[in-house]
Amino acid sequence: MSRLGNTAVIFDLDGTLVDSEPNYYEAGRRTLAEHGVPDFTWPEHERYVGVSTHETAALWKREYGLAASAEELLADTDRRYLELARTATRAYPQMRKFVELLSTDGVPMAVASGSSPEAIEAILAGTGLDAYLRTVVSAEEVPRGKPAPDVFLEAARRLGAAPADCVVLEDAVPGAAAAHAAGMRCIAVPYVAGQAGAPQFATAGLLLRGGQEEFTARGAYDWLVRSARSS
Repeated sequence: MSRLGNTAVIFDLDGTLVDSEPNYYEAGRRTLAEHGVPDFTWPEHERYVGVSTHETAALWKREYGLAASAEELLADTDRRYLELARTATRAYPQMRKFVELLSTDGVPMAVASGSSPEAIEAILAGTGLDAYLRTVVSAEEVPRGKPAPDVFLEAARRLGAAPADCVVLEDAVPGAAAAHAAGMRCIAVPYVAGQAGAPQFATAGLLLRGGQEEFTARGAYDWLVRSARSS
């Protein structure tokens, strides 16, 4: 039997399992430039980290006063992103080790992401993580994206796990809020260092303020073991 008992682990994808934010930034930058916003910067992109792609497109339309529909902006960005994702997405080494460690221990795992199903599939296949992570939920499959808990609750349902037995790994403020709203424990690994002090991250059971540089597979696993024993 696993040392983690009934624990199930749900991973956010972008910025948590893989370093895909540069690809999202580049895809968004090209789309916005095509629609008349030529100077979209990385700091501006950081405002949308953790926000679903559909909601991001709607925010762009409103904030930049674009003539194109949110659906058109989303389609353009997704097309560009998929081209990049298939060839240029890197899995964080310690996250990969963590997934492999949990797999060896027989821990149920899922991915719950704000990305489209096509983007999730492309990234998991391109990084080889699809060999371990077969339960996948996109925010497009549930009524509400993060910070609502829907995507995490659906992942738990598909895993056959109670929310209280689930641990979420997240890099973004909306995701940490969604995990808390779902009644799940959270390991928070902030992608944007300046957001580490956000109150939503304060609800996490384990907050690694240093982000991926501070995260280790063994450290996360040992925390899960201690957490399982105390629950």
